[in-house]
Amino acid sequence: MTDLRSDIKAAIVRALKLPISADDIDSAAPLFGAGLGLDSIDALELVLEIERSFGVVIGDEETGGKVLQSVDALAHYIETQKKTA
Repeated sequence: MTDLRSDIKAAIVRALKLPISADDIDSAAPLFGAGLGLDSIDALELVLEIERSFGVVIGDEETGGKVLQSVDALAHYIETQKKTA
């Protein structure tokens, strides 16, 4: 089984066509602002990619704001959603 955080990082790089390696993303670093510097357009693309790749739904802006904080936050959300599904 592959590491969920590695899969999330790869999905981020793929969806946003980032000019960095997935290995360069710190799991605890913020995805927006000082971290990767993503913006609201990136958030939309990222939500679509996460939903498609991991079979979870990020149904509203409040949920998105919480789970798109970092790779760690995304991994926790995906793991939680998979357990309750």
